[in-house]
Amino acid sequence: MASKRRLFGTDGIRGKANTEPMTAGLALRLGQAAGLWFTHGTRRHRVVIGKDTRLSGYMIEPALTAGFIAAGMDVVLVGPLPTPAIAMLTRSLRADLGVMVSASHNPFEDNGIKLFGPDGYKLSDATEAEIEALMDADLAPRMAAPARLGRASRLEDAAGRYIEAVKSSFPRSLRLGGLKIVVDCANGAAYRVAPTVLWELGAEVVAVGDAPDGFNINRGCGSTVPDLVCAEVRRHGADLGLSLDGDADRLIVSDEQGNIIDGDQLLALIAHSWAQAGRLAGGGVAATVMSNLGLERFLAGKGIVLHRTQVGDRYVMERMRQLGLNVGGEQSGHIILPDYATTGDGLLAALQLLAVLVEEGRPASEVVRLFDPLPQVLKNVRYSGRSPLHAPRVKRAIEAAEASLAATGRLLIRRSGTEPLVRVMAEGEDDALVLRVVDALCVEIAAAAAEMAQAAD
Repeated sequence: MASKRRLFGTDGIRGKANTEPMTAGLALRLGQAAGLWFTHGTRRHRVVIGKDTRLSGYMIEPALTAGFIAAGMDVVLVGPLPTPAIAMLTRSLRADLGVMVSASHNPFEDNGIKLFGPDGYKLSDATEAEIEALMDADLAPRMAAPARLGRASRLEDAAGRYIEAVKSSFPRSLRLGGLKIVVDCANGAAYRVAPTVLWELGAEVVAVGDAPDGFNINRGCGSTVPDLVCAEVRRHGADLGLSLDGDADRLIVSDEQGNIIDGDQLLALIAHSWAQAGRLAGGGVAATVMSNLGLERFLAGKGIVLHRTQVGDRYVMERMRQLGLNVGGEQSGHIILPDYATTGDGLLAALQLLAVLVEEGRPASEVVRLFDPLPQVLKNVRYSGRSPLHAPRVKRAIEAAEASLAATGRLLIRRSGTEPLVRVMAEGEDDALVLRVVDALCVEIAAAAAEMAQAAD
């Protein structure tokens, strides 16, 4: 039985570049172990490796490449492309494995490694645990003989393949002519493909965050800084703003007035639109525990069930596959549409929204805001060492918070899967009460964390 995962979190392995665990040595070891795991028989095996625009990609990509080659796998390098492009290319090239080097919405100092199986889906927790166990073993005797080493090559038309795949999801009878669209590429993986897709479909495109230099990915731009796209929409008098993150698997939108539209509203729009068209599979939508209660109530009013999962788009996709659903995602902007892709894709989600805008001929502010979200507050408490959530004072504070919200709201406390943070979220009909509850909990968690750190010293 595989050991518990230590390196892999909710979205691959992630950390500060050139420090443990995100080192060239780990990338080499991971390439060797994953290469062995996905190699069966004597045929040639293939892995696709993509990355975003971080400086450290130049360190991690070749280390992974060396590891896979040592394990006997051929490597196909595609350069900077969105995460969903890697999932798509893994399937279309009949590769055994896909790898994306990216830390998504994190700053340039961080990096990460995500793995996709031959079906284009992210690996299960169990498979990741098995690969970790291999990394701890003596791999030297299992490495390829000199004549069986892999080769590396570059796929020159990778971006074009992805662009055409994304465009094919947009109804052939529609065009984006007459629409001015601002697209914030986060100085990340979609800095070329996102503006190209929109322009080729007929839109007037204003691109920002499209000049990566290795350091500026997500810096003051992207889906975690939606104020930029909102301001650019107002400045240019645009019809819509699209804000992607560093690896373009999530999307936050601005309407023509410069108001933010989050992933919950996008889920509501797509689910409702597809249900009306008879396209919604399984009679439901999958989303995480973070999605607003307003979304759940809106969908219920349309006869659509909201199935909640733990945080992480991989868990949303697992639930979708279990229940046969074709719409799912996260409030943060991961929108998963398996009719077209095996993972979240910001560009695909944007085209579904744009199709509704074009068909209805109304402004985004009227089309996309389908429900009023309940007041929701999310705050983070950073800690060092062990999690403070098991401290008695924190448990008492959580019980008191749940009692104060009673039946009018919802409380969610969880550890981040990628950073040493405790995330505190509450929502309810009384916004002042929600804020008080979150603030009080954050104070208790921070105090408990400080006590534990002092005791450890």
